[in-house]
Amino acid sequence: MFVQSLKMAMKAISGNKMRSFLTMLGVIIGVIALVVLVSLVSSATDSITDQVSSLGNNLLSVSIMDDKENPLKLSEMSDISGDGEIDLVSPLAQANSAVKTGYADETATVYGIYPSYFEIQSLALDSGRMLKTADVENSCYVAVISYKGAEKMFGKTDAVGEKITVGGRSIMIVGVLQEDESMMSMFGSDISLYMPYTVVTRITGQGTAVNSFYASSVNTESMDDAETALENMMLKRFKGDSDAYSIVNQSSLMDTMSSITGILTVLLGGIAAISLLVGGIGIMNIMLVSVTERTREIGIRKAIGAGHGTIMLQFIIEALVLSLLGCAIGIALSWGIIELVTLVAGDTITFTMSASVVGIAVAFSVGIGLIFGIYPARKAAKKNPIEALRYDG
Repeated sequence: MFVQSLKMAMKAISGNKMRSFLTMLGVIIGVIALVVLVSLVSSATDSITDQVSSLGNNLLSVSIMDDKENPLKLSEMSDISGDGEIDLVSPLAQANSAVKTGYADETATVYGIYPSYFEIQSLALDSGRMLKTADVENSCYVAVISYKGAEKMFGKTDAVGEKITVGGRSIMIVGVLQEDESMMSMFGSDISLYMPYTVVTRITGQGTAVNSFYASSVNTESMDDAETALENMMLKRFKGDSDAYSIVNQSSLMDTMSSITGILTVLLGGIAAISLLVGGIGIMNIMLVSVTERTREIGIRKAIGAGHGTIMLQFIIEALVLSLLGCAIGIALSWGIIELVTLVAGDTITFTMSASVVGIAVAFSVGIGLIFGIYPARKAAKKNPIEALRYDG
C-alpha cells in the first residue's frame, strides 16, 4: 500500500511539474537559509576559536586604568613573574609609526616588548633571531618584523640585517616572524615591528611606566590560580582599588565568545525556520487545491473499497514527497553556495556544511510535510464517495 501510494504521489507531482516546483520553492529557500547561514556561522566560529586557542589559553592581559600617581615600574615585572602561579610576563607599549626604507614608506604598528612576549603569544621565527634580554637592558635599536611587513618593506630581499627608520631612528632588523595565515591576521596591521620595550617608550616619549602587560600561567590547563594571584598582587599594589586596573582572562573571553556565537546561531536558525514554515503553508495550500481537483478520483477509489486510512496515507505521502524533494534540492544548492563562499574566502577560512544542521533541515522538512499535509489528507478522506463521484469540477 505504501509503495502504491508513493507511486501515485510521484505521478501527481510529475504531472504538474511547474506547480510542484513553485510549491517546493518555499521549502528550498528555507532549507538554504537554514543550512547556509548556520553552517557559515558554525565554521567561522570554529575557525576563530581555533585561532584564539592557538594563542594559548593561559594568557592574562592586564591594563592599568589609574596608576594613582604611582606608576607600575619595569622592575616590578620580575616580582610578578616570581610568583609561583605566574610563568612569563612582558610589558607592552604599542604605537603606530611611520616607517621608511630605501624601498618603501609605510605606517606600521610598533610593539615595545620583552623577549618573553614571543613565547606568551606563541609567535614563531622564520629567519634571524628573536629579541634578547640584553637588547632590552641595553636599549638596542633592533627589531623583529612580521612576515608580511618584511615582504612589503623589502620585497624579495632578505630583511635580516637591513635597516628601517622608525620615528626618525635607524633600526636594524634582526628577525622575521613566520607568516601568519590565520583569520585573525585580517584584523591586524600588515606591518608589525617588535622592538625592545625601552626603545619604543623612548621613541614614542611614553616614559618607562608600564600601562599594560601580558602574563601566562604556570598551569596551562587552568587560569584560575594565576588570575587570583595576579588579582591579589594588583589589589595590594593599588591599595585595594579594583577600578585602577582590569584583568582579562583569555579562557573566559573564549567562553563568552562561544556563548555569543551560540545565541547568534540559534537566532539565525530561528529566522530560517520561519522560511520553512512559510514553505509548509505553500504545501498545504497546493494540497488543498489538489484535493479539490481530484475529488472524482477520491470518489472512485472509495467506491472500489479504498478506506479512510488509505486516502489519508496517499495525500500525506504526497505532501511529504513535496517537502523532502524541496529539502534535497535545498541541501544540494546549499552545498554549492558554501563551496563558492569557501572559494572566494581562499586560504583564510574553510567553510563546511554541518552534518547536524543538514539532519535538522531534513527532520524539519519531514515535520513540515506531516503537519501541513494532515489537514488536506483528512479533508480528502472525509469526502462522501457519492458526492465525490457527482463532482464535475
